[in-house]
Amino acid sequence: MTGAEPRAVSDRANSADDIAKRRFLESTGRRRFVRFWADFIRRRPLGTAGAVLIIVMLLAAAFADVVAPYDPTAINFPDLLKPPSPEHLLGADNFGRDVLSRVIFGSRTALLVGFTASLVGCTLGLVLGVASAYLGGRTDQVIQRLMDVLLSFPLIVIAIAVVAALGTGEDKIANVIAAITVPIVPRVARVVRSSALSIVQMPYIEATRSVGAGAIRIMFRHIAPNVFAPYLIMLTAFLGQAILLEASLSFLGLGVFEPTASWGLMLRGAGMQFLQQAPWLAIAPGVAISMAVFGFNLFGDSLRDALDPRLRTG
Repeated sequence: MTGAEPRAVSDRANSADDIAKRRFLESTGRRRFVRFWADFIRRRPLGTAGAVLIIVMLLAAAFADVVAPYDPTAINFPDLLKPPSPEHLLGADNFGRDVLSRVIFGSRTALLVGFTASLVGCTLGLVLGVASAYLGGRTDQVIQRLMDVLLSFPLIVIAIAVVAALGTGEDKIANVIAAITVPIVPRVARVVRSSALSIVQMPYIEATRSVGAGAIRIMFRHIAPNVFAPYLIMLTAFLGQAILLEASLSFLGLGVFEPTASWGLMLRGAGMQFLQQAPWLAIAPGVAISMAVFGFNLFGDSLRDALDPRLRTG
């Protein structure tokens, strides 16, 4: 009986593994996608809460013209510094503009800069990381030393230096995006390179090389797809940081300019000038920044746990 019980347990385990493998092979990509997100929602409530915050922010930005009760740039002096009321739920600023409307439209600026900077920065980091890991030698040394130089400075310092060099202005939001993109690149490149180094040593990479496949094909057809999980994790993680950097640059006067609705700009202007007289001018954009960064961080951490086999938990 002592020997029969472990054998029965082993048989059940093997049967469960066979069933799982068969279901995986028989399922389509769409079914696996649905199953992944259903499991994500069931197992990771904090990540789901972060995803809900992100979805709310996306909907607010997409339908700002419908959701916002007022024009965010419309000046109305009779409502100057009006406190929160049924007419203005979050009050009005020093020009009589509705704070709620400016917060809603500010999500457009935050998402535009955040998504663009994160996508471009993470993609460039992916390319540099894969190329560095595969090519090796002097190419790897040059790329990594350049990344070390960029990594030696904090994110905000590099962003300030880049936007100061490129210039600021009402129509130069691309410079703000570039300033946030630059410090993201080395951090993603370093993570992708560490993942790609183990893949480069795989036998199938050597087999692909032996049949005459070129370096470009090997890097982006066989290596890059296998480091997509860390790339996706870094993308979601840096979205929150990009939004925070955009708000920081706008607060310092190096981001967008009036009358564009921006959370950092709202903090810099009336939010600081009338902090004691009208604290709602600073509280509203501050809470919006905090919730956006909090949501992306929650979602990014949970997504990392779900995609990284070493961090998966039951």
